[in-house]
Amino acid sequence: MRDPKQVSGTAEGQALIYDWNVEGTHVSPPYRPVRVHDETLRDGIQSPSVTDPSIEDKLRILRLLDRLGVDSIDVGLPGAGKRAVDDVRVLLAAIRDEKMRIQPGCAARTHAADIAPIVELSQEVGMPIEVMAFIGTSPVRKLAESWDDALLEQRTRESARMSVQAGLPFTYVTEDTVRSHPHTLQRLFSAAVEEGASRLCLCDTVGHVDPRGVRNLILWTRDLLSGLGTDTGIDWHGHDDRGFGLINALVAVQSGADRVHGTVLGIGERVGNTPLDLFLVNMKLVGAFQGDLSTLGELVDLVSQACEVPIPTHYPVFGRDAFRTGTGVHAAAVIKALRNGDQRLADQVYSGVPAAWFGREQEIEIGHMAGDSNILFWLHRRGIEADPALVAEIRAVAKAGSRVLETAEVMAIVDRHRAQTPA
Repeated sequence: MRDPKQVSGTAEGQALIYDWNVEGTHVSPPYRPVRVHDETLRDGIQSPSVTDPSIEDKLRILRLLDRLGVDSIDVGLPGAGKRAVDDVRVLLAAIRDEKMRIQPGCAARTHAADIAPIVELSQEVGMPIEVMAFIGTSPVRKLAESWDDALLEQRTRESARMSVQAGLPFTYVTEDTVRSHPHTLQRLFSAAVEEGASRLCLCDTVGHVDPRGVRNLILWTRDLLSGLGTDTGIDWHGHDDRGFGLINALVAVQSGADRVHGTVLGIGERVGNTPLDLFLVNMKLVGAFQGDLSTLGELVDLVSQACEVPIPTHYPVFGRDAFRTGTGVHAAAVIKALRNGDQRLADQVYSGVPAAWFGREQEIEIGHMAGDSNILFWLHRRGIEADPALVAEIRAVAKAGSRVLETAEVMAIVDRHRAQTPA
């Protein structure tokens, strides 16, 4: 998918796909591998419609994230209370004892009361925990809280110093970065770097920014860090209030972010965060993620069940309809490719995403817009002999309806036909 010239060609040697994403005279900045950070078990479960998963489900989610090659995870906010501390302790122990590659982090306000439990947990489990300390920096937030830049700088320095002195990596998180004045950000970012921050996290906390703003902010931050003579990393953390969560994350990669945050299914406050699953899919498609994502669907299903968040039928890649078709013309093309044993062609002829990469397959259904090819293929896939009379019966029922037939409905026709047909 990354290089159209690698796609099998026609007899004339031409590529099957001319990819306007990478061809043409106006070339966009390339995608490149970045670190991926999961916020499902912290920011994700802050949604008012999400159920906080059991610790057993949290462990299953953690293991799948590690298996997929996600680099780091926010395992919780210990300052929130006993349950949070207890769950974080179990997750940290699992990372340690099972020798997972995924690196743990914990959220905190820029308060000693929030950072102290992280330090204690780190000492208890015997492993470093990334402190991800957040504070609001936009004019509207400062007005609401009666804060000024001097107070913000003081809290920034104190929290960074406390974390670094404890030997823990410190990520400085500015809430509502995208609506913060550059004078404020310059002062606070400089202070955080001086105190030893390893990363700066730029946040679109309220889903305000569009792709132009993402690029402007990241390039500005990169220039500031260059001037400070530091290799401090840049994180991007976005929300989806305007529907820009995913595209903003991809633009952040092109603009120079080193790590991108997201949550599975995009769960989170209000309309949610960058969907981590779709971000991984797209990074895989452009060749910037090399891991095996064939179990990504399993993770999506698990989070949906554990958090009690239904997956929309039209949700890309992992929704029920992502690779289903009941349209005769579409189905015929897919069926021809499958009958020729060309799975890659079947995945491309009416789909921009290779289903097989993500543990899925093309599905042919029978409905009022289906042709006989749909019926024949459906029956063949299930090992059912497709005699003309049975095909005609199914066709008559399908054409009389207004939707795709469920499996049970088609099987009822099959059973009735068998009962009426002499042995």
